[in-house]
Amino acid sequence: MKVLVTGGLGFIGSHTVVELQNEGFEVVIIDDLSNSSLDVLGGIEEITGKKPVFQKLDLKIKQDVIDFFEKHKNLAGVIHFAANKAVGESVNNPLMYYENNIGTLVYMLQRLTKLKQQNFIFSSSCTVYGQAEELPITENAPVQSAESPYGNTKQVGEEIIRDTCKVNEKLNAIALRYFNPIGAHSTAQIGELPIGVPQNLVPYITQTAIGLREQLSVFGGDYPTPDGTCIRDYIHVVDLAKAHVVALKRLIENKNDSNYEIFNLGTGKGSSVLEVINSFEKVSGKKLNYKIVGRRDGDVIAAYAETSKANDVLGWKTELTLDDAMDSAWKWEQKIRG
Repeated sequence: MKVLVTGGLGFIGSHTVVELQNEGFEVVIIDDLSNSSLDVLGGIEEITGKKPVFQKLDLKIKQDVIDFFEKHKNLAGVIHFAANKAVGESVNNPLMYYENNIGTLVYMLQRLTKLKQQNFIFSSSCTVYGQAEELPITENAPVQSAESPYGNTKQVGEEIIRDTCKVNEKLNAIALRYFNPIGAHSTAQIGELPIGVPQNLVPYITQTAIGLREQLSVFGGDYPTPDGTCIRDYIHVVDLAKAHVVALKRLIENKNDSNYEIFNLGTGKGSSVLEVINSFEKVSGKKLNYKIVGRRDGDVIAAYAETSKANDVLGWKTELTLDDAMDSAWKWEQKIRG
C-alpha cells in the first residue's frame, strides 16, 4: 500500500518513514528541504534497505499539490508532518506560519477528499493544552488560548480537519498530539538536525557536550516542582514514529470509532530538565556544563500525558526509556560531528 508522508525528511517524518517501510508500506515523501537535508534519504535506505520515492515539492504552490495528487491517486493514506515549528520564529513572523501551516493543510485536504481512500494522520501537539489545570493531561482537557502563532496553527489545523470530517463521512482522520519527541534511531543513521541554534533541550545538551555550544542555560530553577526545573513528557522518536503506523492501520482497517479521533502521544511520565541532564551524564559518562538562569517567557511549569486512551483504544504504548533516548541522541551527535 502506498502512503504519502509530507515533511518526510524531517526529524519525526524520517523515523516514521523507516517504520512504515519496515511494515511493508510503499512510501512517497514530499519535502521542500527548507528545514531538512537530502542526506536523510540515504540514512533511511541504510536502515531499511529500500529508498523511498522522493519528490521535492513546496506545498504552498497549489498547482503543484494538484499535479502530485493527479499522479498518485492510489494512496492508502497521508501522514502530514510538513510545517514550520519554531515558536520564537512564529511570534516574529506569524503570517509565514499561517500561510505555510494552515494554507498547505487546506490544499492537502482539498485533494485528499477527491481520492477513493481518504485516510489522514495529522501531526499535532500538546501545545494546544497550554498550562493544563490538571495533570496528567487527558484528551478531554480544554484547549487553551495558544501561546504562539505556531501553537495556534496546530489548534486551527485540528479545527479544519474536524470541520471537514463533519461534512465528509468518507474522510477518516486522526490527530496525534505529541508531547516532547527526543532521541534518534539506534543505528545513528538518522536523528534530529536542528538548523542554527537548537530550540529544543536535547540537541542543545548534545551540542554542549560535544563542544559546539559553550554552556547550556537551564531556564528557571524556582518552579514549584521537586527540583525547581520545568517538567515535560519526553518521548523517544522511534516510539512516536511507531504510533503513526498503528494509527494509519487503524484507519485502513476501519477500526476507528468515529471519522475524527484525537490521541495524546507521550510516556505518561514527566521528567524535569535536571533529570534529563542527569540521564545524559549517566549514559555518556560526560559532565555537562550548564547554568540555571532566569525563567523564559511562555514556558509552562509541567506537562505530561495521560496515555490510557492511546494504550487501550489505539493499542500503542512506549517501549523505550529516557536513558535510551539520551544514549541514541548522543551517538547521533557524535556521528554527525565525526
